[in-house]
Amino acid sequence: MYYLLYGTLYLFSLLPMRVLYIFCDLIYVILYYITGYRKQVVMKNLSIAFPEKSEAEKVAIAKKFYKNFIDNFIEAIKMLSAGKSFAQKRFSGNFEIFDEIQSQGKSAHLFLGHFFNWEVGGAALEHYSPLHMLIVYMPIKSQAMERLFIRLRQLSGAGLIPATPMSAFTRGYIAERKRPYMLALLGDQSPGGVEKAYWLNFFNRATPFVTGPEKSARSANMPAVFGYPTKEKRGQYTLHFEMIEENPRSVEEGELTRRYVKILERLITENPELWMWTHKRWKADWKSEYKELWIGEDVPVVRPKAY
Repeated sequence: MYYLLYGTLYLFSLLPMRVLYIFCDLIYVILYYITGYRKQVVMKNLSIAFPEKSEAEKVAIAKKFYKNFIDNFIEAIKMLSAGKSFAQKRFSGNFEIFDEIQSQGKSAHLFLGHFFNWEVGGAALEHYSPLHMLIVYMPIKSQAMERLFIRLRQLSGAGLIPATPMSAFTRGYIAERKRPYMLALLGDQSPGGVEKAYWLNFFNRATPFVTGPEKSARSANMPAVFGYPTKEKRGQYTLHFEMIEENPRSVEEGELTRRYVKILERLITENPELWMWTHKRWKADWKSEYKELWIGEDVPVVRPKAY
């Protein structure tokens, strides 16, 4: 199954980008207008995040989102034949922040969100940064898809570390950290165990966040950096990096996550069409027994069940 999938997508990736973008537009029509792929989830999420926006404004955001969502994966597939040079030509950014970290003999912890295009952006970052990129990923249930995405992510030369099980994460992390590196973690989606998560208000609703990114940065006391892309035009992006904290152990527990969420919310508000809205981000409800997990600066905002 894997070889059939890989062979088909490889042949597809040989097409010029102008032709692939025509396919993107056709897929957009199918997903948005015909099948309505997760459209109810997307619109519900937009209503939670932007209650002040009109229905027409939310629909406009949703349409742009679906176009970016499809571009995200087609651009990643293009790398199967175009290689990492495809990513290098399409991304620029303030990569000098990593030059300074590397000059101090340090590694970095990279806090990320599901902003488009994170797949191609990772390949560009591995090329432009002096720090070796280590990508922590969630294994995919489909073995064929798992092998495909591993192959895609390995094209850049980045190290891949499975997030689960913990034994696999530990082995991968120890094996890969032989030179200055940046450990990249996506921390904006719903955690598996909300009873062990950090809780704080996110778009004015009590929301759980994974603890791994903060705990890892504090444990190693390595600079915590937030990275995100903006889309200049179709197929052209700029990567931006902001220092969250140079010495994570110098701040109280929860502070890195608080800063991360503030930046994340600001960026989603500024460029909502670039964030992954198909995920049920607010499916977990706040419970009073989670009070010791609350790290927000204000009281929990409890809303009716989201989905």
